[in-house]
Amino acid sequence: MRGNFGVVGGDQRQLYLARSLMADGFGVQVSCLEDPAAPLPQTDLTQLAAESQYIVLPLPATRDGRTLNAPLSPREIPLDDGFARLFSGKTVLGGMLGPLTSSSTLWRAADCHDYYAREELVAGNACLTAEGAVGLAIQEYKGALGGSRCLVTGYGRIGRALCGMLRGMGAQVDCAARKAKDLTLIRASGCGAPAYRELRDRYDLIFNTVPALVLDERVLDAQSPEGLILELASPPGGVDLEAAGRLGLRVLPAPSLPGRLSPKASGELIKEAAYHILEEKQGGPLARP
Repeated sequence: MRGNFGVVGGDQRQLYLARSLMADGFGVQVSCLEDPAAPLPQTDLTQLAAESQYIVLPLPATRDGRTLNAPLSPREIPLDDGFARLFSGKTVLGGMLGPLTSSSTLWRAADCHDYYAREELVAGNACLTAEGAVGLAIQEYKGALGGSRCLVTGYGRIGRALCGMLRGMGAQVDCAARKAKDLTLIRASGCGAPAYRELRDRYDLIFNTVPALVLDERVLDAQSPEGLILELASPPGGVDLEAAGRLGLRVLPAPSLPGRLSPKASGELIKEAAYHILEEKQGGPLARP
């Protein structure tokens, strides 16, 4: 199979994705994705949809459910029937596609695949998020990570990656979790494993990965204004921001770190997930040009 890719919308990740697809020898058309520093030729969206066999949409495909996620485009692309109709009969790959496909019944005529449902992409993004969080902590915290007391809240993919990286840098790490199984695994990894109700210590750095309130006023009251709290979770997050502000604590919002800090690596992960989807769809290896 040899097909052309149409890359539509997105951020720096999609730019690197498009360039990587080109480097692999595929024909690539780009629309609603402009890079002033190193521009790629833009194709009219209607032409791109007509001429491309595979359509790659952003991660996430939409942030508001009404428009395409296209921060590098000078125009807003509404998610209406006209947009969905362009991709009828096409194989469409995108991230977190639910809100997009709910925007029009015409998406039923497209063969849609959510690449963010792929475990290899989610796991890779978790490692990039943890790496970015450590980088931000080094940049923003006035002390050293080595020897510091760190708290990670949540032992999902990002939490596990963070615990390993922080311990590798010589930090003293506690990781709070809800499930007894996770607390056992945390202790086995060499970290402290307090339950949320047991959190009462002071930490130099706190990394929250839980999108539900776990760092309430009781926990925050024990912290020092000289410390740093990184909010890595999606809204509503896990930090009581009102209490943190009242206590003079510094909370650094850190959403979407792979797209912000490691777009090249994140774009490569998206590309590999797209290849895997297409290989499974055709039942064999993806033929490279």
